Parts: sequence; structure tokens; C-alpha cells
Amino acid sequence: MATLLGVYKFPQISYASSVATLSDKTRFPSFLRTMPSDDYQAFGLTRLVIRFGWTWVGIVTEDSEYGWHGTQILIKGLEEAGVCIEFLTALPTFLSKQKTDQIVKNIENSKARVIVIFATFRSLTPVMKGISRKNITGHTWIANDGWATYRKFSGEAFLRTCEGVLGFTGRTGYMQGFREHLSHLHPTKTPDDIFLRTFWETTFSCKWPTHSNQTGSDGANRGMIKFCAGNESLHELNISFLDMSSLITGYNTYNALYSIMYALRNLSLCQPGQGPFKNGSCARIQDFEPWQLLYYIWNTRFRNSNGEEVFFDAGGSAPGLYNIINWQPTSKGTFKFVKVGVYDSTAPKGKDLIVDQSAILWNGGQLQIPQSMCSEPCSPGYRKIVQEGKPLCCFMCVLCSLGEISNQTDSTECWKCPENYWPDERKQKCIEKSVEFLSYTEPLGIILAVTSVVTAVIPAVILVIFIKYRHTHIVKANNWQLSFLLLVSLVFCCLCSLIFIGHPRDVTCLVRQVAFGIIFALCISCVLAKTIMVVIAFKATKPDSSLKYWVRPQLSNAIVITSTSIQVIICILWLSISPPFLHKNKNFQIGSIILECNEGSATAFWCMLGYIGFLASLSLVVAFLTRKLPDSFNEAKFITFSMLVFVSVWLSFIPAYLSTRGKQMVAVEVFAILSSSTGLMTCIFLPKCHIILFRPDMNTKEYLLRRTVGSKKVK
Repeated sequence: MATLLGVYKFPQISYASSVATLSDKTRFPSFLRTMPSDDYQAFGLTRLVIRFGWTWVGIVTEDSEYGWHGTQILIKGLEEAGVCIEFLTALPTFLSKQKTDQIVKNIENSKARVIVIFATFRSLTPVMKGISRKNITGHTWIANDGWATYRKFSGEAFLRTCEGVLGFTGRTGYMQGFREHLSHLHPTKTPDDIFLRTFWETTFSCKWPTHSNQTGSDGANRGMIKFCAGNESLHELNISFLDMSSLITGYNTYNALYSIMYALRNLSLCQPGQGPFKNGSCARIQDFEPWQLLYYIWNTRFRNSNGEEVFFDAGGSAPGLYNIINWQPTSKGTFKFVKVGVYDSTAPKGKDLIVDQSAILWNGGQLQIPQSMCSEPCSPGYRKIVQEGKPLCCFMCVLCSLGEISNQTDSTECWKCPENYWPDERKQKCIEKSVEFLSYTEPLGIILAVTSVVTAVIPAVILVIFIKYRHTHIVKANNWQLSFLLLVSLVFCCLCSLIFIGHPRDVTCLVRQVAFGIIFALCISCVLAKTIMVVIAFKATKPDSSLKYWVRPQLSNAIVITSTSIQVIICILWLSISPPFLHKNKNFQIGSIILECNEGSATAFWCMLGYIGFLASLSLVVAFLTRKLPDSFNEAKFITFSMLVFVSVWLSFIPAYLSTRGKQMVAVEVFAILSSSTGLMTCIFLPKCHIILFRPDMNTKEYLLRRTVGSKKVK
């Protein structure tokens, strides 16, 4: 009919046709409808699935143009939104029992908890009966308007299966005077309306008197028949027929009639010269052409008694306005259809779907939104890896790699943290890396700093004692000038370890190893000079010895200056070629930046240490060879002990230094400096302080001569 009327441009307004094909104006140029196209409904169903976060759904469709067209739009929208479809089942026009059982089994075995059904109640009935018969529960059914208000599914047999259905239905509204019109209907007023007589008999459970039910076989049973008296009234009844909220078709018819009325009104009000047709002409209300009325109907836009705007889009369809209903059980063992939301295709995206989530009762009486997914969402800190051969919604969650984070649920990738940042424990955000160095505020730093100061005070006190008792024989006999210089250098040795503690800076990195190298070279040079002077002094006591000339302070000074100068030259070359510098080590310890001094040239660093080792070894050898010289003139025995301690400490230092980084490496070097310094002053100076302070009887010329003579006799 629509095709035929379209040839002559006769306007046709449908109140119930929703098939999207009718929007093709090349085939149906004069077809209009106050029922939205199924395209809008398919878009709305897509938005509903996305709204509740379901990513794994099943689809059941009717095997017809109606079903497939809407389903194709639905599938396209869902896939674009990242929703995966576990199965797609078509319901043929004729469903055999075997086919029905197969469909029911597929639904029962599916992992999808949400199933969208785009079909009419006729094709769906066998499947829903099979599902109810097998008592399949736990699914959320999403219904299109083809069965969303089908009352035969709302009976007790479907109570557990269909509880919680969410469905799209057409909009309804108040139609002024229509309920009053219906309530005043009476068969006696329209005796030719056969449908009204049948409706009356069904509604009031009675029969209108006829010749057949008063005579013959029916007449024999007329005592059992309740006849309609004609005084029954629809006013007293509460039936769905009078419920305006369920009259979707009636509401669409109401809008269609008003569209024609407004079109005729606008046509009649047209002013010549201002009309919409050629040369501003108007149509005559007495004899207008069908295509002229079609123009006015198509361009009609008005608000009905409910305040809703009525118009036709480019395809001749009404806008997509739908109510969203929820099937909720009643105490009578049936369902009531509760409006829980609306869908308006004309509204901006994000405001087109409005749902009152708190008003929804889900399957099983649950208030919480059911989940339907193939895989559990990946928490922040993880990324998704799609499983081979499976849909995108089926994936594994893999922890982000070292140094990476993800701060979103279901992230497909992890991101590296910026420089100087590191992931937190859960790999959900980047936090600034902790900066580590041997601080003055931490326990280890405090202990080493206090030890350095205390250790520096000891040689300073010894120096004061030596200065006070510089005229005594034990101080004079042990080359007091070298002793004073050695004590001063030991003070600086202990204090130079403080440069290693605290926040490293470019200046401290340049100074600390150089200061340590030169001061320690000075210390060992003094020890070496003392040892050599002891040997020369002993040899010079022999008659006619030519070494008497060398028993002078100038020789010891020359040894100290020469030995120390070589170290100074090494350090100058080091600073000139490849000096130490501040280095931020970001790779040694996860989540930390270690501030350390890079020695620049490793060769120069080990040459500096090697030279100190050479001086210490030379002093040890000379002291060891002269250990049996007379006690009153030499310190060889004590120097030997001190050098043994020194060499042992630094031999242990090398592997420990090479195997550590950061504050541990600094602590190892500070410990080596303090230990070797303490060894020198303990072995060389404490015995002399003991004699000076507690055995003054041994600090006399006679005692020293007596011990010297005694030593020679022993030899």
C-alpha cells in the first residue's frame, strides 16, 4: 500500500510500523509514521549495554528483515564500543523442538550473563518457554519493543526466568478526553461495531442474548449462561484497556491525527505570495493536491498535550523516544512494568539515556548491577594481553614491566616513568625517586662523623703533649720535628673523612680524594723519613762513619717533601686529564638515585692509591729490617706494627670498595681512613705518651743510655 500511495504522493501516516526500510524515501516517498524507526531502538539498546559496562553479551534475533536490520546496527555499535558478542542466534519463523532445544542449550551454556533479544513475542515464545521449563536463571534479558510488554511472559511460569528484564517501549502520554471517550463506549450506541460487542462479553464475562443461545441446544443451557444486561459500565473497572500508560498505539494514533490537523490548519492559513510552492503560491483548502498536503504534514512541528514535540525527521519517522521498563515481581506472582529510564535520540550524546539505577531490580532480586564479561578487568598496574584466537574481551592481565605503570583499569599498555621517577609498589603511579647518600642525619653518618672528630682530637692532644714535653729525652730521641708533622697530618687525615659524608657536590668530589691522597702520602712520608733517619743515625755512631753528615733535619725534610710532591703531581695530572665529578647513579638500586662521586679516571685513582701503598710497603720493609736496632734510638718495632695495620686495612679495603656503591662505598672508605690513621697513632705515639705521662723515670738520659748499652751487650 505504501508503495502504491507513494506513486501519487498520497500522504500516509502509520502509527505502528517501525521497520527501518520504510525510511527509504526513494521507495516510499509519501510514507510517514509517528512510530520511531527501529534504527533508533537499536542505537538505544547499544547505549544501554554500554551504560552498565557489559562487555560480553549474547544476541538473539528474529530471522526477518525486522530482526536482522536492527541487529546489524546493534552489533556495529557494540563492537565499536569494545563490547564482544559471544553468540548470535537467529529465530526462524518456524521453530522445531530440536532447534528450540539447541538454542536453549546454547543460552544455558553461555558465559554471557546479559542477552539482548531483538525479536517479536511470536518468534520468541517457544524459546522462552524452553528456558522457563529448564529453570534457567541468572541472566539479564534486554528486550526490544517487540516483546518488552508481552504480558504472557509476565505470568508465574516465567517468574524466575524473566525477573529483572530491561526493555524498550514506545512513549505514551495523556490524551485529553480519550479515557472519558473509552469509558463511555457501549454496544448499544454503536450496534454495528462487532469488536465492541466481543470486547464487552470478554470484559464482563457475559453473553449478549441471541436467538441461538435462547433456543435450541444453547437454549437448554441458558440457565448456566450469564447474559449481558446492558447496564454494565466501564467506569467501574480498572483494566489495562483504560490505562493510558499502556496505550502506545493509541498515543501514536493521537499524534498522527494531530499532525494532519496542524497540517490542514497551516495549509489554510497560507497567504498568497508567501506560500511554500512555486512563485510563493499556496494550496487551496477546497481542492489541494495530495503532494501539497504531504509537504505540510512533513514540515509540521508542534507540542502535544504532554509537552512533547512532534515532528518527522528526514526519513519520515518520529523521533526516537522510548521508555525503559524493568520487570519486577508482585505479590500476586506476576510482573509489573516499572519505568526506570528514558531514551531520547534527539538529545546530545551523554544525555540521551537517563536511567534511575536505584529503581532497578535485577534477576534474583539483586540490587547490584550484574557483571557480564569474558575476563575480569585488569586493575591499574597491569596491562591487557589478548589471548590468541579469542575475542578482544578475552584477555590476560600482565603486571607492568620494571619502571612502568598503568593508572587505568583495562589498560592496553604500560608507560615508562619520567626521568627521576619510579613506580610505586602497585605500579599505579610514578613517584619521585629517593635520593641516597651518606647523610649527617642518619645513624651511620652520625657515627662516622663523631668518630672522625674524636679520632682527630686524639693526635691533636698527643701533639699538645709532645709540645709541652718537647725538651724531654724521649721526644728529642724520636725526631720531634717529624713527630710534630706526622701528628698534624694525622689530624687532617681524620678530618678529611668528613668531606666524604654529606650531600656530594662537584666541589667536594674534586677535593675529597685529592685531599685524602696528598695527606696520607704526607703521613706515610713522615713515617718513612723517621725509619730512614733511625737507620742513618745508628750507622752514624760507628767510628769514621761518613753518614754523620746526613744526620740532619734537612734530609728528613727532603724525604717528606719529595715523597709528597710525587703524589701532588699525580693528583694534578688527575685533575687536569679526567677529574672526579658528581654522578647520579639511577641504575644500581631500583627506585633510588644514588648520589656518588665518579672518580673520573680510574687509572689516576688507582695510581694515587698505589703510590700510598708503595710508600707504606717501603716503610714496612725498612722498619722490619731495622727492628733489632737499639731501642733507645729507633722506633722500628712500633713503625713495623703500624705499617702492618695500615697495609692490612687497605688490602681489605680494595675488594670491599669495588663491591659496594653509594653510601656503603663511602662508609668503607671512611672506615679505612679512620682505621689506618688510628693504627698509626696507636702504634707509634701511645707508647711514648705512656712513658711521658706515667713513667717519667724512663724519660731520662741515664735510662736511655743504660738501655742502649744493654742492647749492644745483648747483640
